[in-house]
Amino acid sequence: MAPPVLAEKPTVTPRPGRRRRPGFGRRDHLIGWLLIAPAVVYFLVFLLFPALAALYYSFTDWNLRTAPNWVGLANYTDLLFDDAKYPHFWQSIKVTLQYTIIAVPLTLGTALIQALLLNAIHRGSNFFRLLLFLPVVTAEAAVGAIWRWLYDPQYGLINTFIELFGIPRQNWLNTPELVIPALSFIAAWQCGISMIIYLAGLKGIPTSIREAAVIDGAGPVQRFWRVVVPMLRPTTFYLLVTGVIAALQVFGLVYVIFSGGGNRSVTGGPEQSGLTYVLHLYLYAFRYDAMGAACAMSFILFLFIMIVTAMQFKFVKQEAS
Repeated sequence: MAPPVLAEKPTVTPRPGRRRRPGFGRRDHLIGWLLIAPAVVYFLVFLLFPALAALYYSFTDWNLRTAPNWVGLANYTDLLFDDAKYPHFWQSIKVTLQYTIIAVPLTLGTALIQALLLNAIHRGSNFFRLLLFLPVVTAEAAVGAIWRWLYDPQYGLINTFIELFGIPRQNWLNTPELVIPALSFIAAWQCGISMIIYLAGLKGIPTSIREAAVIDGAGPVQRFWRVVVPMLRPTTFYLLVTGVIAALQVFGLVYVIFSGGGNRSVTGGPEQSGLTYVLHLYLYAFRYDAMGAACAMSFILFLFIMIVTAMQFKFVKQEAS
């Protein structure tokens, strides 16, 4: 019996593809580089080059008028160990840490409360959102002038308000123990960005989870601690990291309140109780003609922020549960 003859498979002629025009890929690359060129130029000219220059000047003795004199690690060792040459360096670190410890939790708490209230409002929420966000876009000079008046020991509205509860008037900005709390209240007042981010996080919580908690008999307080807080954990972590970084670099408001007025002898409030780290850095750079030491201060702050941020990533929970 003859073996069966297998039919030959028809040969399929491949369909010719569209030819790529010569130079088309190179033109794509050129257009891409042209589009990112402004960002690259900005990074190189205004970020990378100044940072490298500041790193070099941190090893020099420079007063902005004469040629820098190389001194090696002298600026760093003097800042850390020479209290006679830099008497307020450690005081500025203490003030900044105190401000961070008080201002960051107060700001996050205020932002979360505002976001919860806005999330519960169904009509007019955009109007209230705008009112709560206005302090963020207000110029710091105006904010400082407003709060100096609000904290005025004689005519300030805050003292008028607390008197209604039998609390005596306070000299907020001239009492060393009250300076950091007073600055922290201002930071909490300017929590608009954190409030918007928290509000977005609340909108992202699935309705099914809330409804399941209600069916299980959870009350408002239980739903807040067992549903809202765990679901907002990634948002809180982000705001905590960025809030700590911003608090460690606080400058504008403190400068306006304590060093921006007519009395140029004032540097950091009573007994230097408002002398934050960046304000101390600014004074040495532009008032005391010690730009080399100021650059060294900036890199000490940079390293400290890197360490604190790394510790937050390691020890603070980030995932929602």
